Amino acid sequence: MTTASADDDLAVLAKGGQQNFLGFLLRLLARLPFLFIAGRLYGSAALGTFASALVVVELVALVCALGEKRGLAQRLSAGEGEGPPANLVYDGMLLALLASLLAAGILYLFPAPLFPSGQYTALDQLIVLAIPGYALTEIVLAAQAYRYDIATTVRARAVVEPWTISILAGAFYFVIPQSGLEMAYLASIYAGLAAALWPFVRSYGAPSGWRPHPVKMARIGVQALPLATADAIEWGTRRIDIFILGLFAAPSAVGVYYIAQQVASLPQKLKTSFEPILGPVITRNLKTGDHAAIARQVCQVGFWIVAMQAGIALALGIPGEAVMGLVGPAFVGGTGALAILLAAEVVAATAVISEAVLVYVARVRNLWVSIATIAVQAGLTAGLILLVDRLGYDEPFKAAAAALALALALGMASFIKARMLSRFLGHPINIFRWPLVYAVAPAVLVGWLATFLPEWAELALGVPAILAVYGFVIWTRGFGPEDRLLLGRKGGAARAETPATPLQDDVR
Repeated sequence: MTTASADDDLAVLAKGGQQNFLGFLLRLLARLPFLFIAGRLYGSAALGTFASALVVVELVALVCALGEKRGLAQRLSAGEGEGPPANLVYDGMLLALLASLLAAGILYLFPAPLFPSGQYTALDQLIVLAIPGYALTEIVLAAQAYRYDIATTVRARAVVEPWTISILAGAFYFVIPQSGLEMAYLASIYAGLAAALWPFVRSYGAPSGWRPHPVKMARIGVQALPLATADAIEWGTRRIDIFILGLFAAPSAVGVYYIAQQVASLPQKLKTSFEPILGPVITRNLKTGDHAAIARQVCQVGFWIVAMQAGIALALGIPGEAVMGLVGPAFVGGTGALAILLAAEVVAATAVISEAVLVYVARVRNLWVSIATIAVQAGLTAGLILLVDRLGYDEPFKAAAAALALALALGMASFIKARMLSRFLGHPINIFRWPLVYAVAPAVLVGWLATFLPEWAELALGVPAILAVYGFVIWTRGFGPEDRLLLGRKGGAARAETPATPLQDDVR
C-alpha cells in the first residue's frame, strides 16, 4: 500500500471517529434524562422487569438481523446477485423481517423468557414488536455505513432513539405507569428506524428487477450464521449478566445493575460504532494482502478507543456515588458495579477491535472463542452470585459480582483474540501506550480531591476537571501526528463514492 493510500485510510477512520465521538456526546445528553426519569418515577423494581425483557428482545433481534451489521459490507463488496446494490440490501431486509416476525410471535405466545419474575402486563408483552424494527434498523444502518455514512447512525441511535424514549417515558408515566418504559422503548425503536430509512431510500433507491428466491434467501441465511452468532454472542456478553442476575436476585437489584450498565455502556459505544467505518477499510486491505496496514489501523483505532474510554471511565467512575445518586438514593448501592463495568469496557477494547478483522479472516475460530467467552462469563456470573449469597452479602454485592464476571471474561477474550490476529497478520497487536498511565495518574488525583466537594460540585466541577486534566496530558504526551487526525479539522473526507473491494473469505 502506498503512503498516500494509508494516510487516506487513517483519514477516513478519523472522520468516522469524529462523528462517533459527537454521537457519544449526543447520546450522553439524551441518555441521562431517561435514566433520571426511569429511576425517579418508575423505581428499581419496574426497571428490573423492563431490563429483563429488553435483554431477550434485543438479543433475538440481533440474531434475526443475520449478521448483516458486518456481513452486508462483504456481500456488497463482492457484488453478489444481479441488479443494483439495493437488491442485496432488500434481500437481507426481507429475510430479517420474516425471521423477526416469527420470533416475535413465539415470544408473545410464550413470554416467560422475557419476564423471569412473572411480573408483567398485557401491554408489556407488546415489547416483542420491537424485534422487527430493531433488526431492520441494524441492516439499514449497515448499508449506509458501507457508503461511509456514519451521520445516519449518529442521528438515529444517538439523537432520535434516546430522546424519544426519554420524552415518552416521562409522558407515559402519567398514562400507563405500569408499562410506560416498555411502550416508550417500542416507540423509540420505530422512530430510529424511520430516521434511518429516509437517507437509506435517498441513497440506494428502490430495488430494480428484484425477485426474492427462497433458495437464494436460504443460502444467505446459512452463510450468515457464523456472523450472526458472533454478533449475538458479543452483544450477549453485555446482557447475559442481567438475565442471570434476574434469576438469582430481586427485580430491584436487576434495576440497580441496569442503571450501572447503562452508564457504563456509554463509552462502549465509542468502540462498537467504529466497526462500520473500519470494516470497508479492512476488506480493501485484505484484498490487496496488506497485512501491515491492517495491523497499523487496528492498533491506531484501538488506541483512539482506549484513550477516549479511559478518560470517560475516570470521569464517570471516580464520582460514581454522585452519578448513581442522580438516578435516586436506591441506586447508590450500584456504585461498585459501575466502577467494575467501566473498567471492563476498557479491557474489552482489544477484543472488539481484533474481532473487526477476525470475522473476515477466521470467523469460525473467532466464533469458538466468543462462545467460550460467554460460557466462562455465564459460569463466573452464576458462581460469584451464589458465593455472595452464601456469604450473606446483600443485593448490591450480587450486582458487583456480575460485573466482575464480565470483566474477567472480557479480559480473557482480549488476550486470546489479539494473539490470534497477531499470528494471522504476522505483526504484533498492542494498543497500550505508556502515556495512558501518565494521563490517568493526575486525573485520578484530581478526581479524588473532587470527592471531598458537595455532591453537586463533585459533578459540576469534578467531572470537567477530570476530563480536562486527562485530556491535556494525553494530548501533549500521548498523541502524535496520526493520533491528532482524530480531533483535527482535516480528519479526512469520507469517500462515500468509493466502495470497499472484494476479499477472499477464509472461514477457518
